[in-house]
Amino acid sequence: MQKEGYKKVKRMTPFMRINHWVVAICMVAAVVTGLYIGHPYYQTFIADPAVDKYVMAWNRWVHFMAAIIFDVSSIVVAYLYFFSRFEKAYKKLIPTPGNIKEFFAVLINLLTLNRNKSFDSSHGDSFNAVYFFVFHLMLLWMLLTGLQLYVHGLASGESSIGAWWPWMLHVATDWTIPVSGGTLMDVRISHHTTMWYI
Repeated sequence: MQKEGYKKVKRMTPFMRINHWVVAICMVAAVVTGLYIGHPYYQTFIADPAVDKYVMAWNRWVHFMAAIIFDVSSIVVAYLYFFSRFEKAYKKLIPTPGNIKEFFAVLINLLTLNRNKSFDSSHGDSFNAVYFFVFHLMLLWMLLTGLQLYVHGLASGESSIGAWWPWMLHVATDWTIPVSGGTLMDVRISHHTTMWYI
């Protein structure tokens, strides 16, 4: 039952809400485990040796699984940007005069802590469309640099599923080394820096 004088606004579908929280949980899991992988810190709180409990292995597994779920949900969101029956967000990325005006109206609203609201918030706005477009580009960069760091650990050229997997990862991600600065450490720094930007 709706109260009199109130208008029900649907900004997201139930699927998009679920996807939002899946992404949020995966982000927390990936950040916590990624920080551990980069600098192991909580194995010191375990009474038995960490080697006996496979702490690093479990952290790498959770990090990898969270990243996979993260990436799959990002692919779904990218698909919905163009083919959603609810709202096609790509239309807000086109720099039309109306979208540019709305972008700056939302930006001013955010900077003034909601004191100057001069746009319609009953639908997705241009600022959020641009923000999440950049967010997903950074996620793509995280995926590629993360897979480069992962394949570097398969130095033998073999994995449990065969030699094709490391070969495919090298083909897909070796270009990230020169783009990042020339060494694998530059890829790692780029991966970590992008995480902080996200």
